[in-house]
Amino acid sequence: MRKRLVLALFLALLSLPAWTASQTVTLKVPGMTCSACPITVKLALNKVEGVSQVSVSYPDREAVVTFDDALTSVKALTEATSDAGYPSTPTASEATPEGR
Repeated sequence: MRKRLVLALFLALLSLPAWTASQTVTLKVPGMTCSACPITVKLALNKVEGVSQVSVSYPDREAVVTFDDALTSVKALTEATSDAGYPSTPTASEATPEGR
């Protein structure tokens, strides 16, 4: 009986990464007005727990962020850029009503 319990717990732990979902969102950051602005935006987004990758484009005024939706949300990402002085919004196709 104990071996089955240990085996069940082991299998549950192995499948934990499957329970979380990695998402990618594109944020419009219109306030980036110089080529140094993307550095600040990228640093702010990388400080958010759950963010795994950030790519910021000054010419496009966008940030593409890959994150773990079990640890953070789109709302937290936009708050991070706003707190850094660069308000952002998800692109229209990625905005959701619940603010995620």
